[in-house]
Amino acid sequence: MLSTGMALLLVAVAVAFANGANDNSKGVATLLGAGIMGQRRAIAWATVTTLAGSLAAVLLAGALVRRFSGKGLVPEAVASDPAFLLAVAAGAAATVLFATRFGVPISTTHALMGALVGSGMALAGPAALSYATLGTGFVAPLLLSPLVSPLLAAGGYTVFRRLRASLGVNEETCVCIEPSRWLVLAETGTRLESAALRVSVCRTCEKPRGPGLRIGSLPLLNGVHVISAGAVGFARGLNDTPKIAALLALGSLGGFPSLALVGFAIAVGGLLAARRVAATMAFRITGMNEGQAASANFVTAALVVVASPLGLPVSTTHVSCGALFGIGAVTGEARWRTIGGILAAWVVTLPLAAALGATAAFALGAR
Repeated sequence: MLSTGMALLLVAVAVAFANGANDNSKGVATLLGAGIMGQRRAIAWATVTTLAGSLAAVLLAGALVRRFSGKGLVPEAVASDPAFLLAVAAGAAATVLFATRFGVPISTTHALMGALVGSGMALAGPAALSYATLGTGFVAPLLLSPLVSPLLAAGGYTVFRRLRASLGVNEETCVCIEPSRWLVLAETGTRLESAALRVSVCRTCEKPRGPGLRIGSLPLLNGVHVISAGAVGFARGLNDTPKIAALLALGSLGGFPSLALVGFAIAVGGLLAARRVAATMAFRITGMNEGQAASANFVTAALVVVASPLGLPVSTTHVSCGALFGIGAVTGEARWRTIGGILAAWVVTLPLAAALGATAAFALGAR
């Protein structure tokens, strides 16, 4: 017979594995969609950057650990009951794994919130929940983020596109960096390089006239895109890891050990089971080029990184998908049938997780 602590540890790891399987690819999906990386390299990059964010959560995301422990949402006695955390973890893990099986990108944050509510109602009754905390601490950030991210992504891409057009930069353009002038010694004919450098946009990819650096705009943009995808992975690890680690608050693990364990379980889930969701995110939401994909990623990373230290439980899924929705709307390449299916899955996530959490709570001895 498993002890309560061991059972809690196992279900928390299951939630983390499910989170990695459904969420790890959400930053690097744009690398696949734009043809920058193959699936293996992209998921490996997502795993490394997400793990880095998970470890950084030790210093930056304590507020999220406290929020997802259930304290303030349900009575203290319920939040301290191991059966409550077990039910929350079981409901969330089952919901996310079910969606992952069919390649549907849903929010682990939504699943956890639904399971918190369902388990709390089963153990304490509907009247015992703090609906003010639920509204301001959970619902408001989750509703706001998918509304803000499409607007920011669409606006940011439009600005970057106009800037690129005004500079005359295209895929053939190179940026040349070379000394701005040369000093020639008459007696020896030796040319000395000046300290000042000139940066110019070249219409052809000829070599600089002297020693210098030539960077093609497309490889440079690809590099920026890879960095932006890594930033999303880091932000996701930073925001999601403490939410899951909160389930271990009453167990034998706490602080850094729980965050590290959750981070590694997320990484394993991403490596082993992220491919279905990656395909949906990369190819079925919208067509995209490098600039569009990088714009979506930077918006996603910025919103999630800002929210994490503030304890705001935004969903990386909602932010990243919302950014892609915005890009697709601007470019006219949005696949609305797929987007409609994803939105429907988001609506179903909350009641499904609540029902599964309540079922688990009753099975564990709800009053």
